[in-house]
Amino acid sequence: MADASPRHPTVSSEAEQLILVDADDRAIGHASKAAAHDGHGQRHRAFSLFIFNGYGELLLQQRSRGKRLWPGYWANSCCSHPHQGESMEQATERRLQQELGMRCPLRYLFKFEYQADYRGLGAEHELCWVYAGTCTQPVHANATEVEAWRFVAPAALDREIARCPEHFTPWLKLEWAQLRRDPALSACLSPPAGG
Repeated sequence: MADASPRHPTVSSEAEQLILVDADDRAIGHASKAAAHDGHGQRHRAFSLFIFNGYGELLLQQRSRGKRLWPGYWANSCCSHPHQGESMEQATERRLQQELGMRCPLRYLFKFEYQADYRGLGAEHELCWVYAGTCTQPVHANATEVEAWRFVAPAALDREIARCPEHFTPWLKLEWAQLRRDPALSACLSPPAGG
């Protein structure tokens, strides 16, 4: 794991408070990030961002090797949790800037719930809001969060997931499958005119 520095500050910790929610996404309490991911996980609010470049390629990030869950796995562009008293718009804007040094308009796509265990070390149990955006700004990845990053064409990602699903996080595979099979959502995968 990279050392924190002014250029790569630590932007998350096991002590930060996550918002626990019921199945209808109503807040029912709070728990530390550590506690929310212990055992089979406690359902909490989260978000996933899919950032595309001007050619319609998706920005993927490889999670830091220092992560407790799915370290070194490839995930979508950015994932995290809103803080207490923070709107989802504020949370997504904050985290995109902290993690990738980017700002761009985001479009809400859908929300869904999933639960996934990781090797007896903990689990995700999230009610996750999914957004997409197009950004032409350079990537400035925070090394405390991101091991590596790359852009990939949607069809190439389909092939990679089919060939080596074990290289990708469970939420990326679930979200990508929904994006690819829903015609209304897959419009966000097309490059902008003139892109």
